[in-house]
Amino acid sequence: MDIVILAVVIAVVVLGALGGLIVGSRRTKQLPPPPPAAPDITAPPAEPHVGDEAETPREEPRRTIEEVDLPDGSAPVVVEEPPAPEIEIPEPTAGRLVRLRARLSRSQNALGKGLLTLLSREHLDEDTWEEIEDTLLTADVGVQPTQELVERLRERVRVLGTRTPEDLRTLLREELITLVGRDMDRAVKTEPEDRKPGIVMVVGVNGTGKTTTTGKLARVLVADGQSVVLGAADTFRAAAADQLQTWGERVGAYTVRGPEGGDPASVAFDAVKEGKEMGANVVLIDTAGRLHTKTGLMDELGKVKRVVEKQAPVDEVLLVLDATTGQNGLVQARVFSEVVDITGIVLTKLDGTAKGGIVVAVQRELGVPVKLIGLGEGADDLAPFEPEAFVDALIGE
Repeated sequence: MDIVILAVVIAVVVLGALGGLIVGSRRTKQLPPPPPAAPDITAPPAEPHVGDEAETPREEPRRTIEEVDLPDGSAPVVVEEPPAPEIEIPEPTAGRLVRLRARLSRSQNALGKGLLTLLSREHLDEDTWEEIEDTLLTADVGVQPTQELVERLRERVRVLGTRTPEDLRTLLREELITLVGRDMDRAVKTEPEDRKPGIVMVVGVNGTGKTTTTGKLARVLVADGQSVVLGAADTFRAAAADQLQTWGERVGAYTVRGPEGGDPASVAFDAVKEGKEMGANVVLIDTAGRLHTKTGLMDELGKVKRVVEKQAPVDEVLLVLDATTGQNGLVQARVFSEVVDITGIVLTKLDGTAKGGIVVAVQRELGVPVKLIGLGEGADDLAPFEPEAFVDALIGE
């Protein structure tokens, strides 16, 4: 009986264990639960437009493509051309130096008034004459011209005897005009009789105002009724061609230019060729500023002149000198005259110095006249040189 009970208990235990295994295996075979629903994602606010505050963008009306008016191609598209530069009318050259006399006299009176004051002394002893010499030398008249002027003044004062202020002024005026040179040909040669165009080369050291002078000279010629072509042969200085072209555009002059750093002789040649084809009256060639101590650069300047003369002779070679450089300007003038035949001098910055005697010194040094003088920064402040007007400005009224 005990054995039967034990067998029943074992059977119950075995059946219970089998039942647990079956239930557990069913649980492991159940499908996984469905994935949770996707969470709601809120879009970030739109970036604010330029000038808007960082806030929620406002609803704006939008047009569909059907509502947008498209061009039908019947109306031509108008492209506006940039306005042409306004052509200026330069100031007439006749009497220009007379009109600028006040500007010249403000800076030159130290010379004229100083001489008149010394000559007005009751007794003109040796010390006074030495002061007169010093005044002339300080004004860069030069040693030889100074000695000649003082000797003539001594003689005329001795003959004159009594000296009124008006007598002294007349005396000094006559002697200074003689010293400056009344009879020299100061016309800028731009109109050869047998051909067109006239050819003018402008040479000088960098910093003397050479390119500006070339542009102002174009205005002088246009004011006298001549048509001008500019040759920008200064290819080594940055923006030199742009500067010259701007000057030309202001008065309607055409500018021939080449690449920066290009051959200046080629540009000069093309400018003359263009001037012939256009029937221009004058071709102005702005050359590169030369250091007068650099032999190679000076030789190249001679080459420019030789290349130009393969088409036509050069009628004028103008040397631009800074009046404030004094005797150093004479050294520059001497070297330039050895390379190209200088035919005329342009003195710039004469309004800012009391050394007007450089006019006399440079003429003596080169044997060529001063033809133009620059008296300021204005576009029409380049004037033909007139000895009488210049001397009147020196000694005042």
